[in-house]
Amino acid sequence: MRTTITETEARILGSLVEKQLTTPEYYPLTLNALTAACNQKSNRDPVMSLDESAILAAVDNLRDKNLVYLFYGSGSRTVKYKHMLPNVYELEPSGVALIALLLLRGPQTVGELRGRSDRLHEFSSLQEVQDTLEELAGRSEPLVVRLERQAGQKEARYAHLLSGDVNTESMPARPQAATSGAGSSEKASELEAEVKRLSDDLRTLREEFDAFRQQFS
Repeated sequence: MRTTITETEARILGSLVEKQLTTPEYYPLTLNALTAACNQKSNRDPVMSLDESAILAAVDNLRDKNLVYLFYGSGSRTVKYKHMLPNVYELEPSGVALIALLLLRGPQTVGELRGRSDRLHEFSSLQEVQDTLEELAGRSEPLVVRLERQAGQKEARYAHLLSGDVNTESMPARPQAATSGAGSSEKASELEAEVKRLSDDLRTLREEFDAFRQQFS
């Protein structure tokens, strides 16, 4: 039976993967940088406020599960942290990216995953995202699951199973965007989503820069 991880451990793993792929020059992460990454307000759902003691306790648990290990660079005594997600779960880069997004932002549709994955992995199409999800869900020990559509939702969402079975009853209902047959309405929705994504990316870059500065404070 696979070892499960807690919500805090999931946030740590997802954050380590994200920073490895988006800011490799600052990876592995120091404790300050890892704490800042876990507590980001952008690209996180839910937003968390973890202190260093909670991070360290969760890191110890992840080390016991071989999912995180400590790294000491040459000439530096500062301990840094690396994840072992693809090694433990035998993941290709596409699977690593999708699992990380699900760890960081909870259940998402295929379209949401494609739209949010550009900094982690370049998917050629929605179908490639779908194929990767189906591979992860079709394993003898599935890593993701397709959730039943909620009332009023047009698309099904996918969730990770690294924390065990998903309790859909405890999930808050997500508001469905209003639909219209008018092309202008659809275009407006696409533009709104793009503006939101760019705004999140800018906020993330600012937070990453602040985290980088903290390493020298």
